[in-house]
Amino acid sequence: MIRVVIVEDDEDFAFLVQKLLNKQKDIEVIGCCPDREAVLEMIYEKKPDIVLMDLNLGVSHLDGIRLSREIRIRTDAKVLILTAFETPDMIFRAAEEAFASGYLFKSQMSFLVENIRATAEGYTAQEYLIASAALSCLSEAEKAVFYIMMGKENTLLSSPKTIANQKGRIVKKLGLENQKELIHVFRMFQEDK
Repeated sequence: MIRVVIVEDDEDFAFLVQKLLNKQKDIEVIGCCPDREAVLEMIYEKKPDIVLMDLNLGVSHLDGIRLSREIRIRTDAKVLILTAFETPDMIFRAAEEAFASGYLFKSQMSFLVENIRATAEGYTAQEYLIASAALSCLSEAEKAVFYIMMGKENTLLSSPKTIANQKGRIVKKLGLENQKELIHVFRMFQEDK
């Protein structure tokens, strides 16, 4: 069973999504919540495979981005953003900041179930593209060090001190606390998966 939590403050839309997912034999909706704090508690407790996240949770679209990011860093759940925001700048912003596993427009609900299944089964092309967009802030040298951090053999001629400094810059550029968080969020790039 694919365990799903829905994060949506529009009760009618949340009901429709839940109704659609409840018709699937391999998907179980284990929670639905619009409140940020309650969502985090629910996710920590129920450990879903997938979180469907609306970006606009009340005040700002940033609520959904921040919450998606926190979920991805702190849990093993994958986040599928399901939103009405269909503008390229919002898509890129969410991709770069939320560390989402996928992005689906509410107008494309017919693709929701297959996206949930594909995301739960493994890493999708969309997930790699979104992760690559998040990593686009890194220079070529930093990308080489990023791959070392992910387990690739070190073939660089840089000194250990230079590589250590670059590791710190990479973590900082991505807005993470440490290398452990980086490996957790970007584990699809690990050499020994």
